[in-house]
Amino acid sequence: MKIETERLVISEFDDSMIESVHLNSLDEDNRRFVPDEVFETIEEAREAVEFLKTRYESSEGPFVHPILLHSGENIGHVQAVQIEEGWEIGYHIAETYTGNGYSVEAVKAFLPVLFKKLDITKIYGICLAENVASQKVLEKCGFEFDHKGMENYQNKPRLVYRYKYSLS
Repeated sequence: MKIETERLVISEFDDSMIESVHLNSLDEDNRRFVPDEVFETIEEAREAVEFLKTRYESSEGPFVHPILLHSGENIGHVQAVQIEEGWEIGYHIAETYTGNGYSVEAVKAFLPVLFKKLDITKIYGICLAENVASQKVLEKCGFEFDHKGMENYQNKPRLVYRYKYSLS
């Protein structure tokens, strides 16, 4: 997969990205909101990248794709993972690059490709109630607020907001 936007390239992981995956995972927002996506060592990042590379040809995912600047620098990822209700979209931009609209640009570009690949008509975005930045990304991408409530999130009961994006 290769998706190009004005500023970004969404591609597939390769071994050259292991160090950047490690470094991108260490920021405070990642630790706070998605601690299972923090890779404390290069070896942990290598194991994650190796696993994720095997999922591209599967039908069940997770489908995690690096987000690169046109210069080739890995600044984060966008993903689709199966949940009980269907599929959930996720994204992370490394702290150094936040506030530039990269998540919105990546999600908007990823959705049509994802819908075709998975043959789906809806996808959810789920985030902690305190993650206002993620809520704004989902809203800017056309997701509609669907539910607020206590759910098991990262293996703990947490207050979450769930959004839904549907094809018309």
